[in-house]
Amino acid sequence: MKKDIIINELIIRSADRGRKDIASWRNALKSAESVYYPNRSRLYDLYEDILPDGHLSGIIGKRIDAVLNKPLYFESDGKKRPELDDLMATAGFRKVVRTIMETVFWGLSGLEFVPGNSMEVNVLPRKHIKPDLGILAFEQNGTSGMAYQDLDNVWIMGDPGDLGILLKCAPYCLYKRASMADWAQYIELFGQPVKIIKYDSYDDQTKAELKKILDESGSSLSMMIPKQADFEMKDGKQNNGDGNLQLSFIKAMNEELSITVLGNTETTTSAYSTGYAQSKVHLQQQFEITKSDLVYTAGMLNQPKFLSVLEAYGYPVGGGRFVFSKDTDIDYLKARIAIDAEINKIVPLGRQYWLDTYGICAE
Repeated sequence: MKKDIIINELIIRSADRGRKDIASWRNALKSAESVYYPNRSRLYDLYEDILPDGHLSGIIGKRIDAVLNKPLYFESDGKKRPELDDLMATAGFRKVVRTIMETVFWGLSGLEFVPGNSMEVNVLPRKHIKPDLGILAFEQNGTSGMAYQDLDNVWIMGDPGDLGILLKCAPYCLYKRASMADWAQYIELFGQPVKIIKYDSYDDQTKAELKKILDESGSSLSMMIPKQADFEMKDGKQNNGDGNLQLSFIKAMNEELSITVLGNTETTTSAYSTGYAQSKVHLQQQFEITKSDLVYTAGMLNQPKFLSVLEAYGYPVGGGRFVFSKDTDIDYLKARIAIDAEINKIVPLGRQYWLDTYGICAE
Protein backbone atom coordinates (compact mmCIF):
# COMPACT_ATOMS: atom_id res chain seq x y z
CA MET A 1 0.00 0.00 0.00
CA LYS A 2 1.02 3.60 -0.58
CA LYS A 3 2.18 4.93 2.79
CA ASP A 4 1.39 8.65 2.42
CA ILE A 5 -1.92 9.81 3.84
CA ILE A 6 -3.50 11.22 0.69
CA ILE A 7 -6.25 13.21 2.35
CA ASN A 8 -3.58 15.41 3.94
CA GLU A 9 -2.39 16.48 0.48
CA LEU A 10 -5.79 17.92 -0.47
CA ILE A 11 -6.70 21.55 0.17
CA ILE A 12 -10.03 21.23 1.95
CA ARG A 13 -12.52 24.09 1.72
CA SER A 14 -15.54 24.66 3.95
CA ALA A 15 -18.95 24.05 2.47
CA ASP A 16 -20.66 27.12 1.06
CA ARG A 17 -23.40 27.99 3.58
CA GLY A 18 -24.81 30.92 1.62
CA ARG A 19 -28.49 31.25 0.85
CA LYS A 20 -29.78 28.51 -1.46
CA ASP A 21 -32.90 28.46 -3.62
CA ILE A 22 -34.22 26.65 -6.69
CA ALA A 23 -32.09 28.83 -8.95
CA SER A 24 -29.03 27.69 -6.98
CA TRP A 25 -30.04 24.07 -7.52
CA ARG A 26 -30.53 24.52 -11.26
CA ASN A 27 -27.21 26.34 -11.70
CA ALA A 28 -25.37 23.70 -9.63
CA LEU A 29 -26.95 20.95 -11.72
CA LYS A 30 -25.88 22.66 -14.95
CA SER A 31 -22.34 22.93 -13.64
CA ALA A 32 -22.26 19.24 -12.66
CA GLU A 33 -23.65 18.14 -16.03
CA SER A 34 -21.38 20.35 -18.13
CA VAL A 35 -19.95 18.37 -21.03
CA TYR A 36 -16.61 20.18 -21.18
CA TYR A 37 -15.95 21.30 -17.58
CA PRO A 38 -18.11 19.24 -15.20
CA ASN A 39 -17.81 20.36 -11.58
CA ARG A 40 -19.86 18.98 -8.69
CA SER A 41 -18.57 21.38 -6.04
CA ARG A 42 -21.60 23.67 -6.05
CA LEU A 43 -24.00 20.73 -6.15
CA TYR A 44 -22.30 18.98 -3.24
CA ASP A 45 -22.31 22.24 -1.26
CA LEU A 46 -26.05 22.31 -1.86
CA TYR A 47 -26.34 18.71 -0.64
CA GLU A 48 -24.47 19.67 2.53
CA ASP A 49 -26.91 22.53 2.99
CA ILE A 50 -30.06 20.40 2.82
CA LEU A 51 -28.83 17.45 4.91
CA PRO A 52 -29.64 19.13 8.27
CA ASP A 53 -33.32 18.91 7.29
CA GLY A 54 -34.82 16.76 10.05
CA HIS A 55 -37.13 14.70 7.87
CA LEU A 56 -34.53 14.10 5.17
CA SER A 57 -31.79 13.10 7.60
CA GLY A 58 -34.24 10.80 9.39
CA ILE A 59 -35.32 8.85 6.33
CA ILE A 60 -31.75 8.62 5.01
CA GLY A 61 -30.65 7.28 8.39
CA LYS A 62 -33.53 4.82 8.35
CA ARG A 63 -32.47 3.41 5.00
CA ILE A 64 -28.78 3.22 5.90
CA ASP A 65 -29.43 1.71 9.33
CA ALA A 66 -31.49 -1.06 7.73
CA VAL A 67 -28.24 -2.21 6.09
CA LEU A 68 -25.85 -1.39 8.96
CA ASN A 69 -27.93 -3.37 11.45
CA LYS A 70 -28.33 -6.41 9.21
CA PRO A 71 -26.21 -9.39 10.36
CA LEU A 72 -23.30 -9.99 8.01
CA TYR A 73 -20.85 -12.86 7.79
CA PHE A 74 -18.01 -14.06 5.59
CA GLU A 75 -18.23 -17.48 3.94
CA SER A 76 -15.95 -19.68 1.90
CA ASP A 77 -16.98 -22.94 0.19
CA GLY A 78 -20.47 -22.51 1.65
CA LYS A 79 -19.19 -22.35 5.24
CA LYS A 80 -18.99 -19.38 7.58
CA ARG A 81 -15.52 -18.05 8.38
CA PRO A 82 -15.53 -16.72 11.96
CA GLU A 83 -12.01 -15.28 11.50
CA LEU A 84 -13.54 -12.10 10.08
CA ASP A 85 -16.28 -11.61 12.68
CA ASP A 86 -14.10 -9.26 14.73
CA LEU A 87 -13.35 -7.17 11.63
CA MET A 88 -17.04 -6.67 10.84
CA ALA A 89 -17.64 -5.36 14.37
CA THR A 90 -15.03 -2.60 14.04
CA ALA A 91 -15.84 1.08 13.53
CA GLY A 92 -13.69 1.09 10.39
CA PHE A 93 -15.68 -1.67 8.70
CA ARG A 94 -18.99 -0.02 9.62
CA LYS A 95 -17.65 3.22 8.10
CA VAL A 96 -17.01 1.31 4.89
CA VAL A 97 -20.57 -0.04 4.82
CA ARG A 98 -22.02 3.40 5.64
CA THR A 99 -19.98 5.02 2.86
CA ILE A 100 -21.15 2.41 0.37
CA MET A 101 -24.75 3.28 1.21
CA GLU A 102 -24.05 7.02 1.15
CA THR A 103 -22.88 6.57 -2.44
CA VAL A 104 -26.50 5.91 -3.36
CA PHE A 105 -27.39 9.41 -2.15
CA TRP A 106 -24.33 11.34 -3.34
CA GLY A 107 -23.54 9.47 -6.55
CA LEU A 108 -19.84 9.22 -5.67
CA SER A 109 -17.78 8.30 -2.62
CA GLY A 110 -14.13 7.64 -1.95
CA LEU A 111 -12.24 5.83 0.81
CA GLU A 112 -8.58 5.91 1.72
CA PHE A 113 -7.26 2.92 3.68
CA VAL A 114 -4.40 3.94 5.95
CA PRO A 115 -1.58 1.35 6.05
CA GLY A 116 -1.08 -0.33 9.42
CA ASN A 117 -1.84 -3.42 11.46
CA SER A 118 -5.56 -2.66 11.72
CA MET A 119 -8.00 -1.19 9.22
CA GLU A 120 -8.21 2.60 9.44
CA VAL A 121 -10.36 4.45 6.94
CA ASN A 122 -10.60 8.07 5.79
CA VAL A 123 -13.60 9.27 3.80
CA LEU A 124 -12.30 11.40 0.93
CA PRO A 125 -14.04 14.74 0.31
CA ARG A 126 -16.37 14.17 -2.62
CA LYS A 127 -15.80 17.60 -4.15
CA HIS A 128 -12.22 16.55 -4.89
CA ILE A 129 -13.20 13.37 -6.79
CA LYS A 130 -13.14 14.11 -10.52
CA PRO A 131 -14.49 10.98 -12.26
CA ASP A 132 -14.22 12.55 -15.73
CA LEU A 133 -10.48 13.07 -15.20
CA GLY A 134 -9.90 10.03 -12.98
CA ILE A 135 -8.10 12.11 -10.35
CA LEU A 136 -8.30 13.36 -6.79
CA ALA A 137 -7.93 17.09 -7.34
CA PHE A 138 -5.78 19.07 -4.92
CA GLU A 139 -8.32 21.94 -5.14
CA GLN A 140 -12.05 21.27 -5.28
CA ASN A 141 -12.39 23.34 -8.45
CA GLY A 142 -9.01 22.36 -9.88
CA THR A 143 -8.02 19.96 -12.64
CA SER A 144 -4.65 18.80 -11.32
CA GLY A 145 -4.24 16.02 -8.80
CA MET A 146 -3.46 12.34 -8.28
CA ALA A 147 -4.73 9.59 -10.58
CA TYR A 148 -6.67 7.37 -8.19
CA GLN A 149 -6.56 4.30 -10.46
CA ASP A 150 -2.87 4.05 -9.59
CA LEU A 151 -3.46 4.14 -5.83
CA ASP A 152 -3.97 0.68 -4.35
CA ASN A 153 -5.25 2.05 -1.03
CA VAL A 154 -7.89 4.35 -2.55
CA TRP A 155 -11.33 3.05 -3.47
CA ILE A 156 -13.63 5.29 -5.54
CA MET A 157 -17.23 4.13 -5.69
CA GLY A 158 -20.15 5.16 -7.87
CA ASP A 159 -21.03 5.69 -11.49
CA PRO A 160 -19.31 8.73 -13.07
CA GLY A 161 -22.64 10.03 -14.39
CA ASP A 162 -24.67 9.45 -11.22
CA LEU A 163 -25.51 12.55 -9.17
CA GLY A 164 -27.31 10.62 -6.42
CA ILE A 165 -30.76 10.59 -4.88
CA LEU A 166 -30.06 13.89 -3.11
CA LEU A 167 -30.41 15.59 -6.50
CA LYS A 168 -34.12 14.70 -6.45
CA CYS A 169 -34.50 15.57 -2.77
CA ALA A 170 -32.98 19.05 -3.00
CA PRO A 171 -35.97 20.91 -4.56
CA TYR A 172 -38.38 19.55 -1.95
CA CYS A 173 -36.07 20.62 0.90
CA LEU A 174 -35.63 24.09 -0.58
CA TYR A 175 -39.36 24.58 -1.12
CA LYS A 176 -40.06 23.33 2.40
CA ARG A 177 -37.46 25.66 3.90
CA ALA A 178 -39.09 28.62 2.16
CA SER A 179 -42.53 27.55 3.38
CA MET A 180 -41.24 27.16 6.94
CA ALA A 181 -39.91 30.73 6.77
CA ASP A 182 -43.30 31.95 5.49
CA TRP A 183 -45.04 30.05 8.28
CA ALA A 184 -42.76 31.55 10.93
CA GLN A 185 -43.48 35.02 9.54
CA TYR A 186 -47.22 34.29 9.57
CA ILE A 187 -47.03 33.24 13.22
CA GLU A 188 -45.03 36.33 14.08
CA LEU A 189 -47.56 38.60 12.41
CA PHE A 190 -50.83 36.93 13.35
CA GLY A 191 -49.95 34.69 16.29
CA GLN A 192 -50.63 37.57 18.67
CA PRO A 193 -53.50 40.07 18.78
CA VAL A 194 -52.95 43.39 17.00
CA LYS A 195 -53.31 46.51 19.17
CA ILE A 196 -54.79 49.54 17.40
CA ILE A 197 -55.16 52.88 19.16
CA LYS A 198 -56.86 55.87 17.60
CA TYR A 199 -56.21 59.48 18.63
CA ASP A 200 -57.22 62.96 17.56
CA SER A 201 -54.71 64.17 15.04
CA TYR A 202 -54.34 67.56 16.71
CA ASP A 203 -53.80 66.19 20.24
CA ASP A 204 -50.01 65.68 20.43
CA GLN A 205 -49.97 65.16 24.19
CA THR A 206 -52.44 62.27 24.00
CA LYS A 207 -50.48 60.79 21.12
CA ALA A 208 -47.29 60.80 23.18
CA GLU A 209 -49.02 59.18 26.16
CA LEU A 210 -50.56 56.47 23.98
CA LYS A 211 -47.21 55.71 22.34
CA LYS A 212 -45.68 55.22 25.78
CA ILE A 213 -48.47 52.80 26.68
CA LEU A 214 -47.92 50.78 23.50
CA ASP A 215 -44.15 50.64 24.03
CA GLU A 216 -44.62 49.27 27.53
CA SER A 217 -47.35 46.75 26.70
CA GLY A 218 -45.34 44.00 25.00
CA SER A 219 -43.89 43.12 21.62
CA SER A 220 -47.03 42.25 19.67
CA LEU A 221 -47.94 44.27 16.59
CA SER A 222 -49.35 47.66 17.51
CA MET A 223 -50.54 50.67 15.53
CA MET A 224 -51.47 54.29 16.19
CA ILE A 225 -53.67 56.07 13.68
CA PRO A 226 -55.65 59.32 13.73
CA LYS A 227 -59.36 58.93 14.23
CA GLN A 228 -59.94 60.88 11.05
CA ALA A 229 -58.00 58.29 8.96
CA ASP A 230 -59.82 55.58 7.05
CA PHE A 231 -58.05 52.39 8.12
CA GLU A 232 -58.63 48.78 7.10
CA MET A 233 -56.28 45.93 7.95
CA LYS A 234 -56.10 42.95 5.53
CA ASP A 235 -54.71 40.24 7.76
CA GLY A 236 -54.76 37.34 5.28
CA LYS A 237 -56.62 35.11 7.74
CA GLN A 238 -59.83 34.75 5.78
CA ASN A 239 -58.35 32.02 3.55
CA ASN A 240 -55.62 30.80 5.93
CA GLY A 241 -57.01 31.44 9.37
CA ASP A 242 -54.98 28.74 11.14
CA GLY A 243 -51.82 28.58 9.01
CA ASN A 244 -52.92 25.26 7.52
CA LEU A 245 -51.84 26.36 4.05
CA GLN A 246 -48.16 26.26 5.01
CA LEU A 247 -48.58 23.13 7.13
CA SER A 248 -50.19 21.15 4.29
CA PHE A 249 -47.45 22.24 1.90
CA ILE A 250 -44.72 21.16 4.32
CA LYS A 251 -46.43 17.78 4.78
CA ALA A 252 -46.61 17.38 1.01
CA MET A 253 -42.88 18.07 0.69
CA ASN A 254 -42.10 15.54 3.45
CA GLU A 255 -44.22 12.93 1.69
CA GLU A 256 -42.36 13.52 -1.56
CA LEU A 257 -39.05 13.10 0.29
CA SER A 258 -40.25 9.86 1.89
CA ILE A 259 -41.35 8.45 -1.46
CA THR A 260 -38.05 9.48 -3.09
CA VAL A 261 -35.87 7.88 -0.41
CA LEU A 262 -37.99 5.04 1.01
CA GLY A 263 -40.50 4.38 -1.77
CA ASN A 264 -43.44 5.01 0.58
CA THR A 265 -44.82 7.38 3.20
CA GLU A 266 -46.47 5.30 5.89
CA THR A 267 -43.41 3.65 7.38
CA THR A 268 -42.34 7.14 8.49
CA THR A 269 -45.53 9.19 8.90
CA SER A 270 -49.18 8.26 9.22
CA ALA A 271 -51.73 9.36 6.67
CA TYR A 272 -55.28 10.38 7.57
CA SER A 273 -56.77 7.40 5.72
CA THR A 274 -54.18 4.87 6.82
CA GLY A 275 -55.15 1.31 7.56
CA TYR A 276 -53.48 -2.01 8.30
CA ALA A 277 -53.60 -3.26 4.72
CA GLN A 278 -52.26 0.01 3.32
CA SER A 279 -49.45 0.13 5.88
CA LYS A 280 -48.54 -3.48 5.13
CA VAL A 281 -48.24 -2.70 1.41
CA HIS A 282 -46.01 0.29 2.16
CA LEU A 283 -43.85 -1.81 4.48
CA GLN A 284 -43.44 -4.43 1.76
CA GLN A 285 -42.35 -1.70 -0.65
CA GLN A 286 -39.67 -0.60 1.79
CA PHE A 287 -38.54 -4.22 2.27
CA GLU A 288 -37.98 -4.43 -1.48
CA ILE A 289 -35.76 -1.33 -1.40
CA THR A 290 -33.87 -2.73 1.61
CA LYS A 291 -33.34 -6.02 -0.22
CA SER A 292 -31.96 -4.09 -3.18
CA ASP A 293 -29.63 -2.13 -0.85
CA LEU A 294 -28.39 -5.37 0.69
CA VAL A 295 -27.61 -6.87 -2.72
CA TYR A 296 -25.83 -3.66 -3.74
CA THR A 297 -23.80 -3.44 -0.52
CA ALA A 298 -22.80 -7.11 -0.62
CA GLY A 299 -21.72 -6.70 -4.23
CA MET A 300 -19.56 -3.70 -3.31
CA LEU A 301 -17.98 -5.51 -0.33
CA ASN A 302 -17.11 -8.40 -2.62
CA GLN A 303 -15.40 -6.17 -5.16
CA PRO A 304 -11.82 -7.30 -5.92
CA LYS A 305 -10.60 -3.83 -4.90
CA PHE A 306 -11.93 -4.12 -1.35
CA LEU A 307 -10.94 -7.76 -0.95
CA SER A 308 -7.38 -6.93 -2.02
CA VAL A 309 -7.30 -4.17 0.62
CA LEU A 310 -8.37 -6.68 3.27
CA GLU A 311 -5.69 -9.09 2.11
CA ALA A 312 -3.12 -6.30 2.50
CA TYR A 313 -4.26 -5.95 6.11
CA GLY A 314 -3.70 -9.69 6.57
CA TYR A 315 -7.28 -10.98 6.52
CA PRO A 316 -7.83 -14.40 4.88
CA VAL A 317 -10.46 -13.47 2.28
CA GLY A 318 -9.19 -15.48 -0.68
CA GLY A 319 -11.95 -17.47 -2.37
CA GLY A 320 -14.65 -16.17 -0.02
CA ARG A 321 -17.42 -13.57 0.02
CA PHE A 322 -19.48 -11.40 2.34
CA VAL A 323 -23.10 -12.46 2.79
CA PHE A 324 -26.01 -10.85 4.62
CA SER A 325 -28.18 -13.10 6.76
CA LYS A 326 -31.59 -13.81 5.29
CA ASP A 327 -34.84 -12.51 6.74
CA THR A 328 -37.32 -15.04 8.03
CA ASP A 329 -40.86 -14.05 7.01
CA ILE A 330 -42.90 -16.85 8.58
CA ASP A 331 -46.15 -16.09 6.74
CA TYR A 332 -44.36 -15.97 3.39
CA LEU A 333 -42.36 -19.15 4.03
CA LYS A 334 -45.44 -21.07 5.18
CA ALA A 335 -47.13 -20.35 1.86
CA ARG A 336 -43.99 -21.00 -0.17
CA ILE A 337 -42.95 -24.29 1.43
CA ALA A 338 -46.25 -25.90 0.55
CA ILE A 339 -45.61 -25.13 -3.12
CA ASP A 340 -41.94 -26.09 -2.95
CA ALA A 341 -42.79 -29.41 -1.34
CA GLU A 342 -45.08 -30.35 -4.24
CA ILE A 343 -42.58 -29.17 -6.86
CA ASN A 344 -39.79 -31.13 -5.15
CA LYS A 345 -41.78 -34.34 -5.67
CA ILE A 346 -41.64 -33.73 -9.42
CA VAL A 347 -38.28 -31.99 -9.81
CA PRO A 348 -35.77 -32.15 -6.94
CA LEU A 349 -34.89 -28.59 -6.00
CA GLY A 350 -31.45 -29.36 -4.63
CA ARG A 351 -29.55 -28.59 -1.45
CA GLN A 352 -28.54 -25.06 -2.40
CA TYR A 353 -32.14 -24.01 -3.12
CA TRP A 354 -33.30 -25.06 0.34
CA LEU A 355 -30.31 -23.34 1.90
CA ASP A 356 -30.84 -20.08 0.00
CA THR A 357 -34.60 -20.00 0.56
CA TYR A 358 -35.01 -21.29 4.10
CA GLY A 359 -31.50 -21.15 5.52
CA ILE A 360 -31.56 -24.87 6.32
CA CYS A 361 -31.07 -28.14 4.47
CA ALA A 362 -30.46 -31.78 5.17
CA GLU A 363 -26.79 -32.79 5.33
